[in-house]
Amino acid sequence: MWEDLGRALCLMLVLEGIIPFLYPARWRQLVVSLAQVSNRQLRVMGLASMLAGVGCLYLLN
Repeated sequence: MWEDLGRALCLMLVLEGIIPFLYPARWRQLVVSLAQVSNRQLRVMGLASMLAGVGCLYLLN
């Protein structure tokens, strides 16, 4: 189980690094615009992302 978790974390880092690597200026603009989003909206987006991830895991298993 720990091996799978380690692989998942490594894959997440690779995926997270693609956009800043390919489009650094656009990524910087996105980060600036995210600073203007309210905490409530960020929480809702985070919850939606977690639920989508759990749903995908459920479908794959």
